Amino acid sequence: MNQKKSNKTRPTTPKISAGKTATRAKPRIKKDRSGKKTPVIFPVVGIGASAGGLEALEAFFRNMPPQPGVAFVVVQHLDPTYKGILTELLQRTTTMPVFQIKDGMTVEPDHVYVIPPNADLSIIKGTLHLEKQAITRGLRLPIDSFFRHLAEDQGEKSIGIILSGMGSDGTNGIKAIKEKLGMAMAQDPNSAKYDSMPSSAIGSGLVDFIAPAEELPGKLIEYIRHAVKGGPREALPEDEKTRSGLEQIFQYIRNRTGHDFSLYKKNSIIRRIERRMGIHQIEKLSDYQRYLRNNPHEIDLLFKELLIGVTSFFRDPAAFDLLKKKYIPALIQRIPKGSTIRVWVPG
Repeated sequence: MNQKKSNKTRPTTPKISAGKTATRAKPRIKKDRSGKKTPVIFPVVGIGASAGGLEALEAFFRNMPPQPGVAFVVVQHLDPTYKGILTELLQRTTTMPVFQIKDGMTVEPDHVYVIPPNADLSIIKGTLHLEKQAITRGLRLPIDSFFRHLAEDQGEKSIGIILSGMGSDGTNGIKAIKEKLGMAMAQDPNSAKYDSMPSSAIGSGLVDFIAPAEELPGKLIEYIRHAVKGGPREALPEDEKTRSGLEQIFQYIRNRTGHDFSLYKKNSIIRRIERRMGIHQIEKLSDYQRYLRNNPHEIDLLFKELLIGVTSFFRDPAAFDLLKKKYIPALIQRIPKGSTIRVWVPG
């Protein structure tokens, strides 16, 4: 009886060896007013690191509070034959449980999940999935790959962080996260052992916060407290004051960049502006106008963010879906076997 009880007792700071994995976790459940059970939604933070990343990861988790209310998924470049001890090393820096990922694990807040060697990682409905590494001739970019899955799965709740590493893995993944209105952070290149990865991400102009690894946790917690846990922002009212404010913001952008956004889809523009307001914890559009006027660099950041959703080639998915399912198959059926199909796209 005593033995059975002790097996259920969980230590405050679990010590987990590399290779030991967690059982499948169940998502936290809450009840709405009707009594219906729904999963509690929380941010999922993807962390990409490569060469020199261990030091940055240790500094990051050493300065992270024990219950930040988010899940962390660490993706590091690993040799397929490498028998890593990253799980053990990170466990020494945090009281949060640190697990090496096993296929089918459901992410839980206040947990850290580490990618194993020789695996590709995705996330679907909050559940982590592993596949054996695909053998390709090109360069593997596991951080980009996971960040894209994370953006698709978690949307506005997705957060991507790029730490020390060589190359540019993670930059395209950051773009995917920002397309879904998620948030991006990067280690200050001056503090990174290898600055290529954070520098590449920062060079995209889409990184929201830049700081040494030990300072990123504080900025992350502030963002979560105000922009995520505070709940959805109150939408900007559709009145003359808002229209005038938007026109003034468009004028700032036009004067600085030469681009006119006044004819773009208003809903998309407003969501991007509201998101930037949330990053800076600004409630009123008039206050954000003032902030833009006094901080020209913010105009550059807003400009790049506004472009994210309009530069995608497949930005009309319904049209391309119809083309794929109806018109292209019909075209292929009509032509003789071995014939060529030529396609022109007006540019």
